[in-house]
Amino acid sequence: MIDRASVPDHSSVPNHHASFPGFSGPMGLIAALSMVFGREGDARLAARLSGLEPGDTVVDVGCGPGAAVRHATALGASVTGVDPAPIMLSVARRLTHGRGARFVEGTAEALPVDDDSATVVWSIATAHHWADVEAGLREARRVLRAGGRLVVIERHTVAGARGHASHGWTEARAARFADRCRDAGFADVRIEQDTTGRRRTLSVIATSP
Repeated sequence: MIDRASVPDHSSVPNHHASFPGFSGPMGLIAALSMVFGREGDARLAARLSGLEPGDTVVDVGCGPGAAVRHATALGASVTGVDPAPIMLSVARRLTHGRGARFVEGTAEALPVDDDSATVVWSIATAHHWADVEAGLREARRVLRAGGRLVVIERHTVAGARGHASHGWTEARAARFADRCRDAGFADVRIEQDTTGRRRTLSVIATSP
């Protein structure tokens, strides 16, 4: 018999898939190509929630093959895409060639970006993989200018979901992430629910003071 009192409760942990091994090799390439299409809704949502304008400087944390990067450059923003997987960056560079975006290898916890250099930091469907939420939020605050906007978007999942269906946030996980944003010193923290195509999303939006 399992002693449930000794089992950690991950029901409200926002980075409950922190142990995900990442993307590499042929399967990583297949995953990258599968993410090229069908992500326009998330990109539009990130732009709307961040109030993206021409001239903004965006850091896309966990940019994958760069769908949101390309959307932001089309709207007149300067964008740095950050991802820990070289295969994702390779695909992103090929698809975004000539648009002026920059792609660099890195993680949410160690962004290869200068202090006070961004007006927007966003993360789309990746925060549930962050190894350390507090470190990731410290990095977001470091690179954001005063008044800069943080937008973190995750698929809306249900408690008890398994496998791929569990990749995302329940309301409890979104609320915990929002609390951690406040603890990190972000202001104007709020949670929004949206529907993009067939997907429901939960987003945390905050401002760097």
